[in-house]
Amino acid sequence: MAILPIITAPDSRLKQVSEPIADVTDEIRTLMDDMLETMYVAPGIGLAAPQVGVTKRVIVVDVAPEGEPAQPMKLVNPEVVEVAEDDVAYEEGCLSLPEQFAEVVRPAGATIRYLDENGVAQELKADGLLATCIQHEIDHLDGILFVDHVSALKRNMILRKLTKMKRTGQLETVPA
Repeated sequence: MAILPIITAPDSRLKQVSEPIADVTDEIRTLMDDMLETMYVAPGIGLAAPQVGVTKRVIVVDVAPEGEPAQPMKLVNPEVVEVAEDDVAYEEGCLSLPEQFAEVVRPAGATIRYLDENGVAQELKADGLLATCIQHEIDHLDGILFVDHVSALKRNMILRKLTKMKRTGQLETVPA
């Protein structure tokens, strides 16, 4: 397994729409393992392939509370097929927008259809933090960042701060 470099915003690669995966191969399984290792080291609770420079529809998540056994999930071609009627607001952050947080309103629950690491079709009913995390990561697959869900003023403040951090060397830049 390997630790992969995480792309930080602003970066046009984070705005690209990812391609579906036809077959879950050993290469895809290795990518998911590397993504999980990268996510744990970062540390984070979710990571999408575009964040590590791979424009494929793959996400990994683990929302197990700190101090409890890990509960890693690997989702290929995830899609939201149904959402709860009620919404919930969470203070979201992102490994691609380090040290930046904003309240984002999303559906409180969602039904997700995906392929598991063996290429078997699965369906998951998620709510709470898991639903928020999966929706956040699926957004990445569509070139959407959590700051795209907040006001233009807040988004611009966050992106300007990250640009300055990159310029002053406070953030590592991943080559294209």
